[in-house]
Amino acid sequence: MAFSSSSSAIMLILIFFSSLLFNLVISEPVLNPDEQESVYRVLESINSNIPWRSLFPDDLCSAAPHGVVCDYFEEGHNGTTETLHITELSFGYVSDYSPNPPCTPNSTINPLLSSFKYLRKLFFYKCFTETHVSMPAISSFRSPLEELVFIENPYLTGSLSGNLSNLSSLRRLVLTGTIVSGKIPDGFGDLTNLEQVTISRNRFIGGEVPLNLEKLKKLKVLDLSQNGFEGNVPESVGGLTELLKLDLSSNQFSGKIPESLGNLQELEFLDLSYNRFANCGVPLFLAEMPRLREVHLSGNLIGGHIPEIWENLGGISGIGLSGTGLVGNIPASMAFYLKNVSYIGLDNNQLEGTVPEEFGWLEMVNEMNLENNRLRGRLPFSAKFAAKVGKKLKLAGNPELCVDEGLRVSVSLISVTYSIENEMSKQRD
Repeated sequence: MAFSSSSSAIMLILIFFSSLLFNLVISEPVLNPDEQESVYRVLESINSNIPWRSLFPDDLCSAAPHGVVCDYFEEGHNGTTETLHITELSFGYVSDYSPNPPCTPNSTINPLLSSFKYLRKLFFYKCFTETHVSMPAISSFRSPLEELVFIENPYLTGSLSGNLSNLSSLRRLVLTGTIVSGKIPDGFGDLTNLEQVTISRNRFIGGEVPLNLEKLKKLKVLDLSQNGFEGNVPESVGGLTELLKLDLSSNQFSGKIPESLGNLQELEFLDLSYNRFANCGVPLFLAEMPRLREVHLSGNLIGGHIPEIWENLGGISGIGLSGTGLVGNIPASMAFYLKNVSYIGLDNNQLEGTVPEEFGWLEMVNEMNLENNRLRGRLPFSAKFAAKVGKKLKLAGNPELCVDEGLRVSVSLISVTYSIENEMSKQRD
């Protein structure tokens, strides 16, 4: 009898847990059929050659192509109902580690993209390469969106114009290698959660950067390079105190380089090259930015002498001052303090005098360009130094430079050769 009671108890327990497990399975949420249909249609607009529906016939939140991601949400009264929704859509094969749905030359953007109310990330890589496709209206995206990324889509057209107020959660905006044009909307400065803005190699010809950027206190990367932006760089850029990278190169910015940039104490990368900054000299505020690793000002006729500002900048690995209208001597302090520099560009200026002895001590250098100046005298470089740097030690266009015979086999001399032969002729006489 005791055995029978024990068996009954075990049976009841098994029935209880079986029922519980059955209820859990039954209550497991699935993707809404309308949302699933929207995903299929978006996938078909990206690549109609792949039978998405037959390859992935089941719930897409259980089995989906790489790049299609779901997440759970609590809805209903007091969050009692758990639902599943699409939160990420990534298109364009990147690598075997990121095998997103591949695009085709005829890929398009389905309007149903705007129907995903919970979408946090939208990513397109090399999708629009042969057929013109218009970028969706910026106002069509929903407030949960955190990442909006278009990389290397040379036939993507349209603009960024529109109301940005619904993108309050946006952290990452990347738009590179497109023919998107127009201007950056004024409301851009109100997207206070932004951490990265990379708008590079587009066609924002004649546009200006919004003035009210000081609210973007979380911004770490601002890259507006290779567009057509013009006008002054807003002083408000100096209020982006968390910035690590600032790249405004290859635009048409003019006027003075803002003094407020000296407030960017965390900045590691500064590239203002190939704009129209003029007659302002090498900014003295650089001395107040000890975390700098790279500084590029080439292609701006800023003029003046190379200042003595290098004492606190020992972390710099690259410095570009090519074609900036610099005059006077190269200060020895530049080499004395920049022990970690691997690239120095001082070419196409009006620098004169000798190359400081300290430049021969720069053990980390793998490229040094001193071409087309008015430098003279003997070079301080050893044969070992010249052999290491090789043809990236560029000295042409300085006819009064004298190069020791031992360096001739290591250095790309071009017009300097005349000086060597002239020096040897004098010695024979």
